[in-house]
Amino acid sequence: QVQLVESGGGLVQPGGSLRLSCAASGSILMINTMHWYRQAPGKERELVANITTSSITTYADSVKGRFTISRDNARRRMYLQMNSLKAEDTSVYYCNANMVDYRDYSSRNYWGQGTQVTVSS
Repeated sequence: QVQLVESGGGLVQPGGSLRLSCAASGSILMINTMHWYRQAPGKERELVANITTSSITTYADSVKGRFTISRDNARRRMYLQMNSLKAEDTSVYYCNANMVDYRDYSSRNYWGQGTQVTVSS
């Protein structure tokens, strides 16, 4: 079974930092571009950042200069370092990736269960 699991969320004061992790596991042959999304209450899910297999990155304008996405292909992990956090960064953060399953060579889009980030004093 192929899955993604996020960790690292929590409560942090404005201006603080958090590091999110996303771990991929299961019968994985290949992990393509990986993404971090977030969804705040009453709002649509939005793309925060993504990273290709060769570590080319893109960011939403709202997080540029504050967030850094990275990945460790050998460990099948992705990270999101979040600095200078603001109240408006409060959301559930989701890991997303297209992965190939070696059992049937199928390519599917997978989501993690989400991790809550709350920025508040």
